Amino acid sequence: MAVKGKFGRRGNTRNRRTCDEQPLDYKDVETLEKHLTAYGQIQGRRRTGYVAKCQRDLKLAIKRARHLGLMPFVG
Repeated sequence: MAVKGKFGRRGNTRNRRTCDEQPLDYKDVETLEKHLTAYGQIQGRRRTGYVAKCQRDLKLAIKRARHLGLMPFVG
């Protein structure tokens, strides 16, 4: 009899958010600030609900906005 491994499929597959719903832009500071903590850190994928590609796009947009002086580096 085969023993099931402990690395099975995840049971809870939630609907993840994608960038197609609302494109991320570095000029849209209000939207980007929603994805920061009180200390100015970028929230993780579990918190934002984005897929990996969109989380990378979010990171890049926040870093661009910070570099241009549209957003602060710390909270």
